[in-house]
Amino acid sequence: MAEGKDLLQVLWSGADVLRGKMDANEYKTYLLGLVFYKYLSDSYLSKVYDLLNDETQDEYESAMNSDDANDLLEELQESLRYTLDPDMTYVSMLRDVKNNSFNREKLQAAFNRIQESDEIFNGLFADVDLYSNRLGTGDQKQSATVAEVIRGLD
Repeated sequence: MAEGKDLLQVLWSGADVLRGKMDANEYKTYLLGLVFYKYLSDSYLSKVYDLLNDETQDEYESAMNSDDANDLLEELQESLRYTLDPDMTYVSMLRDVKNNSFNREKLQAAFNRIQESDEIFNGLFADVDLYSNRLGTGDQKQSATVAEVIRGLD
C-alpha cells in the first residue's frame, strides 16, 4: 500500500469498487477495516521477521510447519496480543486475489482470530460485514467484490 498522497489515490481506488453498491458512510467502513487489517498483518509479519531474521511470509509458513511453531506463536501472542496463521496474513490474501482464489471466508476467519485474541480487539471488525448483499448476492460475488477492493488497495 502506498504512503502519503498516494494513500488518497489507493483509498479512492478502493472506494471506486464500492461506489454505487452502497453509500459512502458504508464503504468507508470496508476500506478503513481492510486498511487497519493490513496494518495489523504487516505489523505481525514484521515481528515474525524480527524473530526469524529472514523472509517473512515464506519463512513464517515454514516455521509454522516446524517443531518451533508453538514457541513462535506464544512469543507473537505475548508481544502483539494476537496471532495469525500464515494463510490469514494480508500478503496471503493478496496472493489469493492475484491467483483468483480469494474467498471472503478466509478474511472473515482472520478478522475473527484477531477479534477473539484479546479483549482490546473485541468487535474491531464488527462493522465490516463481508456477508452483506451490498457486496453482491452470494458467496462468489461478495468474494469477488472484496477481492477487487483488496486489489485496488494494493
